Amino acid sequence: MGILISCQSLTKSYRSRPLFSDISFGIEDGEKLGLIGPNGAGKSTLLKILSGIVSPDSGSVVSRKRLRVAYVPQDENFPEDESVDTIVRQYAAKSPFEDYEQEAAIDSVLSKIGFVDREVLTHSLSGGWRKRLALACALVQQPELLLMDEPTNHLDLEGVLWLENLLKSSRLAYVVISHDRAFLENITSRIIELNPTYPQGVLSVKGNYSQFLMAREEQLSAQANLQQALASQVRREVAWLARGARARQTKSRERIAEAGKLMDNLADVKTRNSMNTAIEIGFDASGRKAKELISVKQLKKGFSGKTLIKDLSFVLSNGTKLGLVGRNGSGKSTLLKLLVGSIEPDSGTVKRANDLKIVLFDQNREQLDQSKTLKQSLSSESDSVVYRGRSMHITTWAKKFLFQPDQLDLPISYLSGGEQARILIANLMLLSADILILDEPTNDLDIPSLEVLEESLLDFPGAVILVSHDRMLLDEVSNHILALDGNGVCEFFADYSQCEKMFQRFASVDDENGGKNKSEKSGKTQSRVKETSGKSANSTALKRELGTLMEKIEKTEAKIESLQLQMSDTAIATNYVKLAELAADRDKATTELEQYFARWAELEAQG
Repeated sequence: MGILISCQSLTKSYRSRPLFSDISFGIEDGEKLGLIGPNGAGKSTLLKILSGIVSPDSGSVVSRKRLRVAYVPQDENFPEDESVDTIVRQYAAKSPFEDYEQEAAIDSVLSKIGFVDREVLTHSLSGGWRKRLALACALVQQPELLLMDEPTNHLDLEGVLWLENLLKSSRLAYVVISHDRAFLENITSRIIELNPTYPQGVLSVKGNYSQFLMAREEQLSAQANLQQALASQVRREVAWLARGARARQTKSRERIAEAGKLMDNLADVKTRNSMNTAIEIGFDASGRKAKELISVKQLKKGFSGKTLIKDLSFVLSNGTKLGLVGRNGSGKSTLLKLLVGSIEPDSGTVKRANDLKIVLFDQNREQLDQSKTLKQSLSSESDSVVYRGRSMHITTWAKKFLFQPDQLDLPISYLSGGEQARILIANLMLLSADILILDEPTNDLDIPSLEVLEESLLDFPGAVILVSHDRMLLDEVSNHILALDGNGVCEFFADYSQCEKMFQRFASVDDENGGKNKSEKSGKTQSRVKETSGKSANSTALKRELGTLMEKIEKTEAKIESLQLQMSDTAIATNYVKLAELAADRDKATTELEQYFARWAELEAQG
């Protein structure tokens, strides 16, 4: 494979703060590279340097001649009153290809991305579809190297799976910045971490994220051992130097110089090892012993004639870790509002324990006043905070979340998304809670922070409701998952891998509908089958088999409906063994149903 880009001794600072120094690496043809690192390491800046948007302070970037590079920024900025077609054509025109080739690329990419109505204006697009538009704008340029900065932001779980499949089936080289560990696991052939804890400021590992973690552990272990070995050598040299003046007169100048180098090396390794730190997260539980914190019975809610939630029943108790998943607009935020009491249900009940303490992490960060300083945001009234009954100075408290003292007087509008997320977590930790509700807490958090958040949620003794598209976090934290389909169906699953099948069903129905991003229950599909049953049965044998299939379809759909009702029963919702058995039976029945429909399609074709 040939080299697409070679980077030599790149150095970049921002406002006198060094981001990275003297780093070197190359990108090969067809390589699928994941770029990770702690917040503030310079990942986005490095991607802009590779794209040519930003220049390094020193060092060089050498690209293959006439290399076609496309860049997908973290935040899209499209004109609000222009159509998808107009915008995509503007980007296609940047490619060096002929008009007919550009036209073919536009048709292919928009079809692959899922845009059916090309005349839709950008102001009507959701965050997830704006992200898809940004990807379309990059792909129509027919790049040889695609650079993507947090492409899973604003995508729901279904969107992340779609992007994952798109990248896995692609042969072009790409560099992707992401904090989604499952995403990195599935779409990378090499991981590069920017981190000053490494001697060269960067660690490059061939393989996926799991293989990177093993290599990283070996590297950090070796550095820790090196620090111990150097410390022992320095102690011996210091003892030797500390001997009397007469002995020092006979000492070799070379050995004295070598002792100085050892001390410098030890200081350097200590500094680098000290940078391998993560934020300290620990949520404060109220200690409430009540069995039922929230009891939900036969809940129903809809807007503008569309039912989002129907016949939903469950109980939240201490130790419940509920993952909440679904498409954008499926009703996740609506359910959270129903649970906290900010809106009322159309029917059904939400019963809360007396004096229930609910702490909410808002993905839109509306609790943060952007005009306030970091110090005011962490402690608005004094120079200290009280955490778990102990007073702590604001500087010490800020350091727990990796903030430096010279940042305390900065307006938080100057801080990155990840830093603002850490402020929210810090404020939540000061509140005593029975239930933690976290709505997309992973947005902008780096991987070390995600790992600490994961551990703290597992340790929290109260109830947790977690809305996230981070599959690894959902699998590690949740002891059951509630999936909403946006049409009233609410299904419980034992783990994420089971509910992923629901998203795959969504995708298959979308394909049937020309990518219109609609979902249907199998029961609705049944009516469509009945309508066409007389059209294709041109023989007695076909009619007979179609009749048999119809009976099987009706029985299987009834079975699935029955299993889903059982899974929604409050007595079963907390019985994880029984819930897993029912989920397995439901998945088996769903597979059978899909096979029946496939056979039906074959018979229609024969007719």
